[in-house]
Amino acid sequence: MKIIHLITAARPNMMKIAPLWHAFNQSGFLKPVLVHTGQHYDANMSDIFLQQLGLPVPDVQFNVGGGSHNFQHAKVIEKYDALCEEQSPDLTLVVGDVNATASCALAAKKRLLPVAHMEAGLRSFDRTMPEEINRLVTDSIADIHWAPSPIEMELLARENIRGPHVRMVGNIMIDALVKMLPAIEADATCQSMSLAKGSFAVATMHRPVNVDDETQLGKIVDALLWMAKELKVVFPVHPRTRQKLQATKLLDKLEKNSNIHLLEPLGYVQFINLVMNARCVVTDSGGIQEETSYLGVPCLTLRESTERPVTVSLGTNQLVKLDDVQKVLPGVLSAQTKPANIPLWDGKTAGRVCEHLKEFFGL
Repeated sequence: MKIIHLITAARPNMMKIAPLWHAFNQSGFLKPVLVHTGQHYDANMSDIFLQQLGLPVPDVQFNVGGGSHNFQHAKVIEKYDALCEEQSPDLTLVVGDVNATASCALAAKKRLLPVAHMEAGLRSFDRTMPEEINRLVTDSIADIHWAPSPIEMELLARENIRGPHVRMVGNIMIDALVKMLPAIEADATCQSMSLAKGSFAVATMHRPVNVDDETQLGKIVDALLWMAKELKVVFPVHPRTRQKLQATKLLDKLEKNSNIHLLEPLGYVQFINLVMNARCVVTDSGGIQEETSYLGVPCLTLRESTERPVTVSLGTNQLVKLDDVQKVLPGVLSAQTKPANIPLWDGKTAGRVCEHLKEFFGL
């Protein structure tokens, strides 16, 4: 049995890790070891997702917690290096672009252990984003690159990352969504909040560029208040975002508006139940751009660029400047959208990964 370290640190990682863990566990030749670095470390941000996705309690937990980017990198490298010395896995598999992705990849490579990167080739071309630096670092040292679409394959080739172990395997997060759809459709979150399908918008916001700058955060609050004149706005608030809203006294504005519903972070099933029934979603998240495209829900991404351009070219996503929300929203509310038909977004990515690993290990 080949020992595979599956690295997770934050909620979006868990949706990507879950299909891989289940596929590896059933493969007969791979033994998944779940390593949680603890970037998101409270029950609402981690435990609920693990439970709903059918994942076990992590085999190893670092409990790194919050702190600066470099603090997280340093602590994760230190702890994962010690784990590699102890266990010497056959492969370290990292997903996405959080700090732990780059940190664990570096620690493994320093010990001459092979590294695989799921979601290789994603590029926003914005090097002010910490996530972009993590992507570039990880792809530059990985031994296996799994890209979600032809766009990422081309971008990897431009960086001279080619070879038999650079593969287009599809979108792993859609695997989780496909598997969980029956539970999501049966969930009663919208019903419990008396939210009719298409009568509300969902908002999420967490990226430092949006929430750390008081002027930018104020513009976001103003945009949500304006949207609330047109329809209800359901806003599950990330703990870090809530902290910033409180510190800037902007939380009061949102709480006083009866058409804005502020929620604690939700489980995966509950959140996607809201998304699939929403008229539109306003976000700065990466993964939500993909989920909305698959579900056929319009998505307004409040960013200058996206590392997931296929969601714009073939999906339901559009990049919107904060100052343009009022101009764009009426068209979004009146438009008819349908689920995107994007190649290999079929729920079978984990199976393709297993086949590739059989080849990689010569089995």
